[in-house]
Amino acid sequence: MRDNGRKRIIVTGGAGFLGSHLCERLLQDGNDVICVDNCFTGTKRNIANILSNSAFEFMRHDITFPLYVEVDEIYNLACPASPIHYQFDPVQTTKTSVHGAINMLGLAKRVKAKILQASTSEVYGDPVVHPQSEDYWGNVNPIGFRSCYDEGKRCAETLFFDYHRQHRLLIKVARIFNTYGPRMHPNDGRVVSNFILQALKNEPITVFGDGSQTRSFCYVDDLIEAFVLLMKTPDDFTGPLNLGNPGEFTILELAQKILEMTGSRSEIVFKPLPSDDPKQRKPNIALAKKMLDWEPKVKLEVGLVHTIDYFETLLREGLA
Repeated sequence: MRDNGRKRIIVTGGAGFLGSHLCERLLQDGNDVICVDNCFTGTKRNIANILSNSAFEFMRHDITFPLYVEVDEIYNLACPASPIHYQFDPVQTTKTSVHGAINMLGLAKRVKAKILQASTSEVYGDPVVHPQSEDYWGNVNPIGFRSCYDEGKRCAETLFFDYHRQHRLLIKVARIFNTYGPRMHPNDGRVVSNFILQALKNEPITVFGDGSQTRSFCYVDDLIEAFVLLMKTPDDFTGPLNLGNPGEFTILELAQKILEMTGSRSEIVFKPLPSDDPKQRKPNIALAKKMLDWEPKVKLEVGLVHTIDYFETLLREGLA
């Protein structure tokens, strides 16, 4: 804690989709924020509205290399999170999850900071338990095209808990389920951004498989609220903690909903299902309700309105 009572907080991946929203929230709460990002998928456009804030600092840095700063808390969000981006350089993706975790945990150990790991529902793989609760160990292919991300995040969780047990580090581990909202990367290949852009351009909407696979979609504001609440939980609560919206939709339902909301002339076309693509994904958030008194508030239709508006703006400005 600084002499003025303000916390100094690092957000790795702070210029990305989730990170930029988190930086804004932490500033609003009266903290000093250091945004660390190598801008592989993040962009300064996402933080343009806070760059002039005297309590905000942007640092271009790759967390696979050590970082030496004085901080009170660390939110470790750095890692490409969409298949297109994390499969572009799978070795670097694994390094970001594993070396990045080691470096951030080392920093937290040196300065005695509390640290939150942004893990993922991908640690459950293609689940045979539905919905997924935190005590489920998952069904993950360790040698597939998605493994660099799935196993990288699983290894990062291992490191966090070993640092906690061996060095008494204060950790929090959040398992994030599908999240959407403004500042999603337009080329991330995820269904919400893909479908919205295809619909707005009146291009064919590409549904993989028959569209019966399910996902749960959490609006970004709900997730950021949960991050902040999780960091404030008692020190003896580490997680892992599922964070997501338990409302479950098929991919085809999402495509039809976006077509209706955009008034698009697009047609839905079906393509083969990618390797290891999970057939169903839905969080059990009973633990989050108990520990955080939290559950998502933003309905899918409301969140999609804001997200569609964002992508319409990008298209008008020639940025998508």
